[in-house]
Amino acid sequence: MLSRLILIMGLLFSQASLALPFGLPELPNFGDFDPNSLRRSFNEFIGVEPDFDREDRMVGEIEESVMDGDVEFLPLSKDREVFSIFMEADADTPKGGVVLLHSRGYHANWSSTIKPLRVGLAEKGWHTLSVQMPVLDKKAKYYDYVPIFPYAHERIEAAIDFYKQRGVDNIILIGHGCGAHMSMSYIDKYGDSKISAYVGVGMGATDYKQKLIKPFPLDKMLTPVLDVFGENDFPGVVRLSESRQDLMDVSANAKNAQMVIKGADHYYKENGSSQVLVKTIDTWLSGLK
Repeated sequence: MLSRLILIMGLLFSQASLALPFGLPELPNFGDFDPNSLRRSFNEFIGVEPDFDREDRMVGEIEESVMDGDVEFLPLSKDREVFSIFMEADADTPKGGVVLLHSRGYHANWSSTIKPLRVGLAEKGWHTLSVQMPVLDKKAKYYDYVPIFPYAHERIEAAIDFYKQRGVDNIILIGHGCGAHMSMSYIDKYGDSKISAYVGVGMGATDYKQKLIKPFPLDKMLTPVLDVFGENDFPGVVRLSESRQDLMDVSANAKNAQMVIKGADHYYKENGSSQVLVKTIDTWLSGLK
């Protein structure tokens, strides 16, 4: 407890010394749209809702196709539930519980990245819970998704509660692409005290000429962070890797790491790259003890 308090005080001092005197620089207009309006309302409910009908259709299409793991509907507010897939660890003594958050517009059983992670990490001894994230129309871009980030927060909380109710305390949050954006917005608002470690896969992916609304709160995090991305990832993900590393350096957590998966793109579709991703994450997590 004392060491955590000392770390918190150190972070506050570091952030104060590095803070820009006039705040963040203005974001350039995107056509006729001013993205600074998104920054002013970041992490607030402003009347923009996810496409629940599309989500329900997606769930209806994939629910019966789940072969590895069990379907779980986690309770949310307003009598809603969120579709998730739970897979028990293939180990007598599980290492902990992983929460997986998929990328933009996809689903909890997505064949690229997410399914290999949820199945592969279970084989490595981790419980895995892949959670359906809020979605919009197929043509929606990063700026369209920012206003619905808060809808992901209670889904993350529901996943954490799922593990807590089962006596699992070593909880790992893994976000890919937009799942990383949504989980970072959760941590920005609520902190990271409920998780043991965080893994961001392909962090910082946006769209052409659309800038990050707000830097990731990596400098404020007390839990260990693994920032992993593909050698051939989206240009923005690779370009921003140095700034992400700088933010992680502020937290001064010796267990933080940034790793590159050789030959992989953002979706880990290359032969064998998803298996390398699984092994990289498991090795890093297992070394945190």
